[in-house]
Amino acid sequence: MDIEELRTFVEVADAGGVSPAARRLGVSKSIVSRRLARLEEELGAQLLARTTRGAALTEAGAIFREHAARACSEIDTARDTILPAGDLRGRLRVAAPLSFGPTHFASVFAEMARRHPQLHVHTAYSDRFVDIVAEGFDCAIRVGYLQDSNLIARRVGPLYGKLVASPDYLRAHGAPETPDDLADHEALMQGTEAWQFLDGDRVITVHPRGRFKADNGTALIAAAVAGLGIGWLPDGLTNEYVASGALVPVMTRYPPPPAGIYVIRPPGPHPSLKVRVLTELLIACFDEAPHLADVAG
Repeated sequence: MDIEELRTFVEVADAGGVSPAARRLGVSKSIVSRRLARLEEELGAQLLARTTRGAALTEAGAIFREHAARACSEIDTARDTILPAGDLRGRLRVAAPLSFGPTHFASVFAEMARRHPQLHVHTAYSDRFVDIVAEGFDCAIRVGYLQDSNLIARRVGPLYGKLVASPDYLRAHGAPETPDDLADHEALMQGTEAWQFLDGDRVITVHPRGRFKADNGTALIAAAVAGLGIGWLPDGLTNEYVASGALVPVMTRYPPPPAGIYVIRPPGPHPSLKVRVLTELLIACFDEAPHLADVAG
């Protein structure tokens, strides 16, 4: 039984259709369809029921999917153990944030590809919350404060940020002095997040409110510069604006606790060799260039 047929079936099952699976695999839809047809012919069973919305697993397909995924994982593990030291092959799919991923992480992904000529590195940049299991990613780079989940996280570097606002906003509304003062201000947020601040060893949690929200840090910077409110933003996005005077740090007596930069992977006892090597490269990048901790927000 061909391993590529098994991989293709698992991708289609997880992606919910031939088209998204083809995009993940980097091949045409016709190739995906041919592989599925050969696999079903070899097994003598229908694994997928085609629908107008994509493809759904049959009862046989649902049972076989678990075995196929396990077989693919075992093959990957076996391949990793016999590869020459430092030699990576196959494909690495990474989800990375759009706000600063292309400017701060892209060079690391490029270096990964340069060091491993047989490795296909596919990166998807988005500020939405990516379901790496359902969407077939090997790992994701996430920044900030992690939410509880069953995924495995490895911290690769610190992330620093601060509250900022434009001079025009501060002239019109004044500057907050304490976390309690934020209740009287417009907050620029990604969603309904909580903001945390340090008062000595004590952590103060505030649930800000505001009318402008965006899932992209660059958009929140634009709103802050336009005088729409106060934003909690990473230093990497605000440094140049603070230096030019377009934004002003506020409430500096209560700094936010340092957040982090993380590699997130699906649950399992051990990361794949590809994810492990990428993680080590990211850690080395931040160890060798500590200033990235300040600019990788």
